[in-house]
Amino acid sequence: MATVFPYSVMSERPDALERLDLRFQWGPYDIHVLRFHLTYFPAGRSVAFHKHAEYEFHFIPRGKGKVILVDQEYSLKPGLFYLTGPGVMHYQEAGEREGMDELCLHIDIVERIAADGEDEDLEWAEARSCIGKLKALPLFPALDTHDAMRCFLNAYEACNEYYAGSYTTIKQNVIQILLRSVRAYDTVNETRLLPTKDMKAYRYQLAVEFMQANYGGPLSLEEVAEKQRLSARQMQRLFKEMNRDGEHTFSRVLEDIRLSAVCRELSEGVKSIEEIATMTGFSTSNYLHAVFRKRYGMTPSDYRKQTITGG
Repeated sequence: MATVFPYSVMSERPDALERLDLRFQWGPYDIHVLRFHLTYFPAGRSVAFHKHAEYEFHFIPRGKGKVILVDQEYSLKPGLFYLTGPGVMHYQEAGEREGMDELCLHIDIVERIAADGEDEDLEWAEARSCIGKLKALPLFPALDTHDAMRCFLNAYEACNEYYAGSYTTIKQNVIQILLRSVRAYDTVNETRLLPTKDMKAYRYQLAVEFMQANYGGPLSLEEVAEKQRLSARQMQRLFKEMNRDGEHTFSRVLEDIRLSAVCRELSEGVKSIEEIATMTGFSTSNYLHAVFRKRYGMTPSDYRKQTITGG
């Protein structure tokens, strides 16, 4: 018997919560709810890299997919959630065979100055602690261990039934989503203390090592990117970020690797120029000759004579 999806009722009025002008104060903060709904990603659908000026909470109640946070990819499954703060680049994609539901909350958080006579009480302290932790949450998904997802349904039911105190109930559930999100990461804080890799440098190193091992055949940016489970665009951006001078593009790095191999072979003085061109990934000896002369100001033959004779 199929399990009933508890959040399906939210599809009946998908914009119900967003129609409300949800603005309220929580301690020293003005909270403005911008989006608050259940959305669905059909199988294979993706959302290109983008960023927001506000905080966006993503909860996965059903389905599978993946998210890329800046340059790190993570698998998504039911029970996970992640936060993208202001300016965080991210990419989302549903599974190839299975769609993915997402409970989504966008909020703008602005700190305000206490009015004259306004006491900074315990609520202020808790709000400051929570928002401070939100700003420092690590960029990876965590389990929704404190059932923040349920708050979406509670808020929707309060909006739909419109009973006495429903508006206050909705605001309280928004605050609970923030608090429970922070608490969920408290259980994984230990992992933040463990040694971690600089993922950009690590991925770049792996890419270059793969190129050094396979420079002899046709080698494309797409092939190298696939080995790192990245898109060609991401890999291109990685090369650009790791080489700020702008010269060391993928093509230039590959050319450097091939020319280093050519120089080694020429110094040994055994193989012909044609053989060296073929084994180092150059399509013809004429093409090798043109590239080599442009880079070193001499022909491969001149380089061989110079290194062997020392003159």
